[in-house]
Amino acid sequence: MTNSTPAPAFRDPDFTLAQLRGDCVRMAPHWPVAARVVAAPVPPSSIRGVVVPAASVRLVRGLPGYG
Repeated sequence: MTNSTPAPAFRDPDFTLAQLRGDCVRMAPHWPVAARVVAAPVPPSSIRGVVVPAASVRLVRGLPGYG
């Protein structure tokens, strides 16, 4: 599927968050809703071979909700 309208080459500094929200509300009926898939929990012992970079660990550790 292609969009026949090209994206604007500039950003309108007067475009507000309220306008963006309004655009999203108008487009929402056009977006299909996927069936909700509930994933079963995975035991940590079955997760192998995952490597997380140290910088990512520090970043997540510094977040109040995760650290």
